[in-house]
Amino acid sequence: MTDQKNSARNIAVNILEKVDDGSFSNIQLNQDIKNSNLIDVDKNLLTELVYGVLQHRLTLDYYLSDFVRKPELTPRWVINLLRTAIFQMEFLDRIPDFAIFNESIEIAKLRGNDGIRKMVTGVLRSYQRNGKPDFSRIQNPVERLSVQYSVALWIVDQLSYELGVEKCTSILESVNQPANLSVRVNRWNKSHADIIKDLEYDYQVTSSKIAQDGLKLSKGPSISESRSYIDGDITVQDESAMLVAETMQLEPDQVVLDACAAPGGKTTQIAEKIGQNGKVLAWDVYDSRVKLITQNAQRMHLTNIDAEVQDAEKARPDLNDHFDRILVDAPCSGLGLIRRKPEIRYLKSKKDSSDLHQVQLAILDNVSKMVKNGGILTYSTCTILRKENQDTINQFLASHPEFELQRTETAKKVKKDRNDLSLNIYPDDFGSDGFFIANLKKVK
Repeated sequence: MTDQKNSARNIAVNILEKVDDGSFSNIQLNQDIKNSNLIDVDKNLLTELVYGVLQHRLTLDYYLSDFVRKPELTPRWVINLLRTAIFQMEFLDRIPDFAIFNESIEIAKLRGNDGIRKMVTGVLRSYQRNGKPDFSRIQNPVERLSVQYSVALWIVDQLSYELGVEKCTSILESVNQPANLSVRVNRWNKSHADIIKDLEYDYQVTSSKIAQDGLKLSKGPSISESRSYIDGDITVQDESAMLVAETMQLEPDQVVLDACAAPGGKTTQIAEKIGQNGKVLAWDVYDSRVKLITQNAQRMHLTNIDAEVQDAEKARPDLNDHFDRILVDAPCSGLGLIRRKPEIRYLKSKKDSSDLHQVQLAILDNVSKMVKNGGILTYSTCTILRKENQDTINQFLASHPEFELQRTETAKKVKKDRNDLSLNIYPDDFGSDGFFIANLKKVK
């Protein structure tokens, strides 16, 4: 008989409860998998349940709305149990309904009283009998998109306003597709060709269409088990994130500041490009995150990175006019990462975006003093909202006439026909994360 307490479905319900209370899904999932005795197939099911329910939560709650009359009075674990059951019925066609019913009812018996068991049984049988409600019942088109694609209403409303309903819908469809596994090759260690040859023993490898040093991997073991990763020949990084360093016009022997650097993906890429005689100073406000930068640099055998605890909003007059290049990969709402971090679609608010806009301006204002004349200040975010992107840059330039906006160019000329000088990458453009990049040259 299955040990329901330690089953993939029950552990999934526990994790979803903890995420409701503020835990990060990836950290909690990894921790619970490590502490479990699950076989690989059940680990995969657990991962699928947690991320699937988070990804489709608004949709699942809409499906349940005809059958759970007072969800606010229902214990959260029961709601999450029902969400996992409906997710399996609607999105995992390989699992028969009877197995979903039996497992869910057994968990209800284990964790609740007889009334809970009867309620779960009744909801699932009614759902099976009557089917899911149609989205056409939702009259407001923006609200319908929010429920259909399970993204917070304010985000859908804002994207529809900024980009139009057609582009917004395309983005929403894209962020519900599986994320690619992409890695960046470390040319400091080996040639691009040699690294691909090594990886092809374990993975199906394709070159990125947008990033010069990017590769997409599939059909292989966990990347942390890869010899290429362990030896520092590759690092995990989204294709869009790889474009930032490409645009910075980096040259050998330059001195560069990465002002918001952890965990160090862009830091290490900068270090590779400026060579052994260059120097990267990498900042983060938390010691634990600075250690991540150092660990990444050591794994990749990069010796030209100095990482230190430093708040990028705090003045450093000793560093004025010191750097050839500065990167501000700014704190942001992270909405370009929804595909990889599904809880982001529910936790952020419009006020968060406005507050972050002020933080971004403060960082830019502070570090701008540290750029040499003729140097470049690069601003990037992993969000797709105008307030944190174009509006931040425009407001900075209005008070800093010593900087001029330059055209952002990547090695593969991504979006070469665009009119904007800055570069917006949306999640539906290439199947990568949403990103914004702008380059500002100090001209006086």
